[in-house]
Amino acid sequence: MEPSSNPTPPCPTPWGRTGRSRRGPPIPHRRSGPLLVSMVTGGGRAESREAGRSGSRRPGEGRRAGAEENRAGRCPAAMPSPRSSPSRRAAPIPSPSRRAAPGPSPSCAAVALRSLLAADLRFSRQLGVCAGERSAWGSARPLLRLLEVSGHGVPWLAGTLYGLGRSESPAGREVLLNLLFALVLDLVLVAVVKGLVRRRRPTHNKMDMFVTISVDKYSFPSGHATRAAMVCRFVLHHLVLAIPLRVLVVLWAIIVGISRVMLGRHNVTDVAFGFIMGYMQYNVVKYFWLSPLSAPALFAVWNQ
Repeated sequence: MEPSSNPTPPCPTPWGRTGRSRRGPPIPHRRSGPLLVSMVTGGGRAESREAGRSGSRRPGEGRRAGAEENRAGRCPAAMPSPRSSPSRRAAPIPSPSRRAAPGPSPSCAAVALRSLLAADLRFSRQLGVCAGERSAWGSARPLLRLLEVSGHGVPWLAGTLYGLGRSESPAGREVLLNLLFALVLDLVLVAVVKGLVRRRRPTHNKMDMFVTISVDKYSFPSGHATRAAMVCRFVLHHLVLAIPLRVLVVLWAIIVGISRVMLGRHNVTDVAFGFIMGYMQYNVVKYFWLSPLSAPALFAVWNQ
C-alpha cells in the first residue's frame, strides 16, 4: 500500500489562475524507500509507521515544498522581479569619463569687458567726491547742482519754445525750430537706449535730481552729456560768437559731463558714451534739417 502524497501546486499565472500551457511537466509520485522494503520483507510495524510518516505529507508541507521548488527555478513566473534585485536598486556610479564636461571658457573679449566694467565702477566711485554733503568735496555740491540744471532738458525745451514764439526773424525761427527738433530727438534716443541697456546708477548716488522721469533710474548713457555735446556743436555751427564765448561753450559742455561723475549720477563710461552719442546726433539733425522748402507747412504754422 502506497501512501498518498500531495501534488506540487502549479505555477501561478499573471491572471491568478492556473493554466495548462504554463504548467510544468507532471511530477511523479515519490515513493518512500523504507516503505517498499518493509512491505517486501515484512518488516515490523515500527518501520512501516516510520515510512508512512515520512511518505505522507500534510497540506501545509506540500505547499512549502511547492514554494521551494518554485524558488529553485522550476516556475519562472514565481521568480523575484528584477526590480527587487540589489543590483537594480543600487545607483550606478558615474565613471570619470561620463562626467559632464566643464562649460566653455569665456572669450578674451568677455574677460576684457568685465575688467573694463570693474575698473569703471572703481574709478567712478573714487571720482564721486561730491556725491553727498559728507563727501570729500561736499561743499561744492550746490554749485554742481546748478550745472546739472543748466544741462537739463526741461530748461532747454522751455527756453527754445519761448524764443521761437518771440522770434520775428525767419532765419532765427529756422534755427530755433531745428534746435527744438534736436532736443526732442535727444530725449527720445536717450530714453530708448536707457530702456534697452538698463544699467543702474552708481550705488553712491543720491536720488535728488531735478525733474526725473521713469527711465532716469537708469544710468547709461548720460542724458546731460549727450545734450551738452549736441548743443555745443549746434551753437558753434549756427551762431556767430566771439572766440572767448566759443571757448566758454566748449568748457561748459565738458564741465557738465565731469560734474555728472563727481555728483555720483553716472559712471565714467556713461558720460564718455554720452559725449559720442551727442556728437553724432547733430549729424542726424543736419541731415534732416528743417527749412521752409523741406517743411513749408510747419513754418506756416509758426508764421501765423
